[in-house]
Amino acid sequence: MLFCQLGRADSLREICNGLGCCLGRLVHVGIARAPCRSTLSYANEHRPAALFEDLFFTALARFRDQQGLGTRQHKFRFKNKLLSLDSTTISLCLTMFPWAKFRRAKGGVKAHVLLDHDDYLPAYVLLTEAKRSDVKLAGSFRLNPGSIVAMDRGYIDYALFGRWSMAGVFFVTRLKANAAFEVVEECEIPQNRNIRADQLIRLTGAQAQADYPDLLRRIVAWDAENEREIVLLTNLLEFGATTIAAIYKERWQIELFFKALKQNLTVKTFVGTSENALRIQIWTALIALLLLKWLHHLSMAAWSLSNLASMLRLNLFTYRELTQWIDNPMGTPPLIPAAEQLTLALV
Repeated sequence: MLFCQLGRADSLREICNGLGCCLGRLVHVGIARAPCRSTLSYANEHRPAALFEDLFFTALARFRDQQGLGTRQHKFRFKNKLLSLDSTTISLCLTMFPWAKFRRAKGGVKAHVLLDHDDYLPAYVLLTEAKRSDVKLAGSFRLNPGSIVAMDRGYIDYALFGRWSMAGVFFVTRLKANAAFEVVEECEIPQNRNIRADQLIRLTGAQAQADYPDLLRRIVAWDAENEREIVLLTNLLEFGATTIAAIYKERWQIELFFKALKQNLTVKTFVGTSENALRIQIWTALIALLLLKWLHHLSMAAWSLSNLASMLRLNLFTYRELTQWIDNPMGTPPLIPAAEQLTLALV
């Protein structure tokens, strides 16, 4: 299944035939012979997907312990754990995946991801049917006190925010346009920044006030690139307004994570139609992405993750020293001298 991901194979036939073409080199990865399509299909249907989930998080913990994935690009002054919460939908053909019914004539699954900004890899992942609500699953993630969660306004739930605040968890999100509130205090706006308003507010809706009776902070930031105002809502009362705006901007990293997953790996077409087979393919895609991120961190070459993925696909079974190749991918492969039979002078 890793060959399926790194080789961008779209079917069981491509996987088995592709491995069959490299039989002489499969022994180096512990494979005596290429599997049959029926064998691989049976394994995908019956081998527990939880095995691949455990393998992903075990490998991820090992890389993190060895600090082998680098640090986050944006440096903040605070030491709080920064996380992003979002989901991505993978569309499926309802005829082939009847168990994943989403709409009347459409199927799909969702990957709910809590992204850790220390290395831009998931802290938690939940795979569900696409019809499951994002906000109802937000409470399924375990968050440590002091963590900061950035998310879009699809996750607004004042009762959930109240529980997070009681647990010492902070959040930064977008305020809905129809939110009812009153301004308690106007805070000073930093000069020469993109902040247009900084206010302490209290929710005035009956249910909202019951769910979250404490003060919240409303910040209006100007997005110069798209020429629009972005209204933020947070329970971070001590941080600077520019820092809070930068935290929400950093949420874009989870969109880049989903983009890297869908563009570089095989998660749009599936080689099996059962729920277990689909879960196995998504988890192996996450394992492959982890390996790509690790190689990208080790590489000294100035290339993107997508270029690394495409070049690796072309060199999967090439005999080259990996650490040298990722630093100089366009270099000439080592030349193996031809065997020469010496002649003996028989006198």
